[in-house]
Amino acid sequence: MDTGVALPSVVEIASGRELTGWARSAEELGFSTLSVVDRLVWPGYESLTALAAAAAVTERIRLATQVLIAAARADVGVLAKQAASVHRLSHGRLSLGVAAGVRRDDYELTGTGFHDRGRRLDETLATLRRLWEAGRVAPESDGATPEILIGGRSEAALTRMARFGDGTVVVGPPPAFAQRARRALEVWAEHGREGRPRLIAQTYFALGDDAREAARDHVGSYYAFAGPHAGRFVDATLTTERAVREAVEGYRKAGCDELVLIPCTSRPEQLQLLAAVVKEEL
Repeated sequence: MDTGVALPSVVEIASGRELTGWARSAEELGFSTLSVVDRLVWPGYESLTALAAAAAVTERIRLATQVLIAAARADVGVLAKQAASVHRLSHGRLSLGVAAGVRRDDYELTGTGFHDRGRRLDETLATLRRLWEAGRVAPESDGATPEILIGGRSEAALTRMARFGDGTVVVGPPPAFAQRARRALEVWAEHGREGRPRLIAQTYFALGDDAREAARDHVGSYYAFAGPHAGRFVDATLTTERAVREAVEGYRKAGCDELVLIPCTSRPEQLQLLAAVVKEEL
């Protein structure tokens, strides 16, 4: 199982230098992927812009949106161009993860419909594939296009993965991941896809003396839209070395191909603390 880490692009207000420093360190420490969490109505960096900055200072590590709220991007042509550009600038390292999302404010900001977002996401994915394959928007390249990953908790999201994607992104503890992964494999086969989808898990972490406080401050604020349910996300955050180790083992046993850990703070020592715990995975 590969082990990746997210950029702190929506955590606190990290400077550009801190963000690129994190990217360099993640690659040097051996993490497999550098991902970004996407949200528009939030004081953080735009996802593909942040990955472009990371691409400029790294050479090997995979870059991923996990996941981009693609249906809230009104202009699919611009999105196709942006993703193709990051893919080319990074020498083919971009994985474009997308989902419909659950926050109305992101859609209100861009003037896009919320209730029909699933249908429009399907249309967006079909258009992205068509534009990339036609070579109309991508920089001159060898024809390679970004891997597409599909997030979301619904059955429709798994159907979307089987129709348009190369894998799925699951947020949840190992037992929930295992159940979702089994269904993803079933839906993949039902649609006549060969091979198997890539199965990716995400979870939040914070380590050190103030780990619980960091989890409460960031995760609690980020999921405040969920009301009283926000506390469940805080409680699920990995805040001890033991919790991280148990999660790694649990996801591995559940058939996870890659676990991506999302930081609750942009302090650079978090990377070193995490790497020390998961060193056997790197």
